[in-house]
Formats: sequence, structure tokens, C-alpha cells
Amino acid sequence: MNTLKSYNPADGSLVGEVPTASAEDVVAAVSRARAAAKDWRAMAPQERADLLKQAGEVLLEKAGELGALLTQEMGKPSREAVGEVKSCGRGMASETEEIIAALEPEQINDGNVVSTQYFEPLGVCAAITPWNFPISMPHWLVLPALMTGNTVVLKPSEETPLIAQAYVDVLNQFLPHGVLNIIHGADDQGKQLVAADVDLIAFTGSRDTGAKILAAASGSLKRVILELGGKDPLVVLEDANLEHAAKFAVQNSFRNAGQVCVSTERVYVAESIADEFEKLMARNAAEMRVGPGDQDGVKVGPMINEQQRSHVLKQLHDAVARGARVVAGGGEHADRFVNPTVLAEVDNEADIMRAETFGPVVCVNRFASDQEAIALANDTEFGLGAAVFGEPEHAENVARQIEAGMVGVNQGCFGASGTPWVGAKQSGYGFHSSKDGHRQFTQRRVVSKRAG
Repeated sequence: MNTLKSYNPADGSLVGEVPTASAEDVVAAVSRARAAAKDWRAMAPQERADLLKQAGEVLLEKAGELGALLTQEMGKPSREAVGEVKSCGRGMASETEEIIAALEPEQINDGNVVSTQYFEPLGVCAAITPWNFPISMPHWLVLPALMTGNTVVLKPSEETPLIAQAYVDVLNQFLPHGVLNIIHGADDQGKQLVAADVDLIAFTGSRDTGAKILAAASGSLKRVILELGGKDPLVVLEDANLEHAAKFAVQNSFRNAGQVCVSTERVYVAESIADEFEKLMARNAAEMRVGPGDQDGVKVGPMINEQQRSHVLKQLHDAVARGARVVAGGGEHADRFVNPTVLAEVDNEADIMRAETFGPVVCVNRFASDQEAIALANDTEFGLGAAVFGEPEHAENVARQIEAGMVGVNQGCFGASGTPWVGAKQSGYGFHSSKDGHRQFTQRRVVSKRAG
């Protein structure tokens, strides 16, 4: 039997291994999901929620244990890892109720005809998830898929199979056989799952892989939901609170070692305040301790693997060779790690300004007017998140002109509870969360009859 080995990115030690799915295993997993679909969809949403809430309680009870495994396997600081597990556990209660509300039929009566819109399960959902939030990303797709009455086959990242398996094992203590299935592997298994007898493909990951999935699904017109990458801008206006803006810039650029789809990767700051802002960023960046995630005080863990580390360093070195100025960081980077680095005066055509970095490096350039800042922020094929810092009314006016699905004013791009997680341009195809987001996991069925 072939196995998929998982290594600690901080030191290269073996954490564990799982069986690698064969082509026959993929087909069998989909068949189990298909066989379980009839009874699962027949259950009332509240019955499904009651089962999943029990799993949520176990996740909360085991948050320390699972958080430690997550840190070993992915590298993020322990506090963040435990918090990620707890967030999923708590979400089983709050999010299930939100989804139940989204499934309520809606009626339209024009006086002549009464139409009722129902939200029915699609069937079998293939969920393909990344490694950077290795329990919350599966949860983000699995929970709405299950709650809307679909059965699921999950293929987590080959970098973090153990924590995903642990998540599935917790849920399967309470779910009927075949409702939630997991397969392990890399590109081959992902392609086989996309090609299998599934009704919906929900994917979170890179734009290039998302485009391949969309093309592969087109032949049979499978439903597709894609949450893709970003190259998020931060605009700092001359009337911004610089301490606040600089603190946000550093935290949002370097959190999770920059391995976040809505990391700030490009900062545009008004010329009149740029010198002071760079000094504040350098001071904040110096406080970001680098090291293994299980060490006290560490805020920036290792890169997930050497391939990702090499990509980040290649972009960084290319930018410096093109004339970028190192404001903070740089120097020698320890094996498996990248120092939090702030670059200024970066060539706008450098790869680090065009392609997603997904590492702890942020670029700071200057602008002379609001319109120039907006043009620079929009000069990308991505459009996931963005932020604008400044006097609130001024900042909101600029924010409305930025081509991103989510824009924060004097904060990150995360919205109020119940709002969608949505990308623009090549950062998304469909969206997550919110009433409409949950309904993407359903087939809308309109039943109409004469009024009166």
C-alpha cells in the first residue's frame, strides 16, 4: 500500500502518514457518498445540525491536541492553531443555524401565481482544500455541503493530510456511514475526483488550479465554486492614523508567515507620510519573532515547504536586483524560514508585484493622488481583498473604487457575520458564507400554482 507522508516544516521530521488513494479508491469513495445521499437528504436540516453540533463539542474538547498536530504538520504558531480548531468547533453551532435559515423556502405572490422557491441538495460534493488553514478550509466547504443535504468526498492538501483526517474522524463519530468521505493524494487524486461522478466541486486554492478544474468540469456542466488567490492592496491615505495602519500592515502581511489568501502584499502610501510610515512598519516588523510554531513568543513560523520558500526568496531577490530598497528584514534567511521583509520603491513590473507571493514579504510604494492610488491598487488580475486607511468618509470613497470583492475601511476585509466571502476578477468564481453563499450548495426548485 502506498502512503502519503507528512513532515514538520520547521525541522523536516516525519509527523505521520496516511494511505494514498488509488483510482479505484476515489471511485469507491464517490460511490459510498452516492449510496448515502438518499437517506441523508431526507433528514431535516435540524437533524443534520444536531449531529454536527455534537462533533463541534468534540472539536472544542480536543482543541489542544488537534492544535498541536496542526502546528506540527503546517507550522503555524500554537496559539493560532488552537484558535483555528476552536473556531471550527464553535462554528458547528452558529453556522448550522445560519444555514438552516438559508434553506427556508421563499414565496412570491404576484396576485395571480404563487411561486415557492425551495433549496434542495445537489447530490455529491467534491471538496478540495489547501494547506494554509488545514482544518478551517475543509470545514468551510464540508459544513455547508453537509448541512444543505449533500454528501461529501474531501481531498485535503497533500501537505496536511493528518489534521484533515482528524477532522473527518471527529465528524464521522456522529454521521451516518458514507456521508463524509476522505481521500488522500496530490494532483492525480484531485483530477480523478473532479472527473468522478460528483455533482458539485468546491475548491479553495490557486487561480491556475481553479482554472483547470473549471475547464475539466465544463464537459459535464458540473457546478463549481472556486475561492482563489489574491494580491491584496492596502492604501494608506495622508489623513490615516499611521500607527494603526502600520500595525495592521505588518500583522496582515506576516500572519501565518504570509501564507494567507488575503495577506497584504502591496501597500500604497501617500508621499507626504511615506517616510514616517516606513519607519513604523520597520519598527513593527522587528517585533515579529521567527521560529518553530511550538516555541513561546513565535509569531512567524516556517514556510510550508522548500518549493514555497524558494518561490518567495526568488521574488524577493529579483525585486532587490531591480532596485527595491530593503526597509526591514532581508539578510540571511534560516533554512525552512523567510524573515519578515518590507521592501520599498519596488518596480511595478517585478514578479513580486504581479504574482501571488504567499510569504512574509510586503512591498511599499508611494502615490501622489487618490486616483493614482486607486489605479495602482487595481493594476492586478486579482481581486480578493483590500483595505483603505484614512479619515472614514475619505477612505470609504476610495474603497468603493477598488476592484476587490471585499474591502475594509480602517480594518481588514472581513465583514459582519452573515456577509459573503467573495472575490472579484480572477480571485473567485462563486463565493462562501452568507445566505446566498450557502444556497450555492443547493439546487433551486421553483414550484408555482394559481393564487387564490
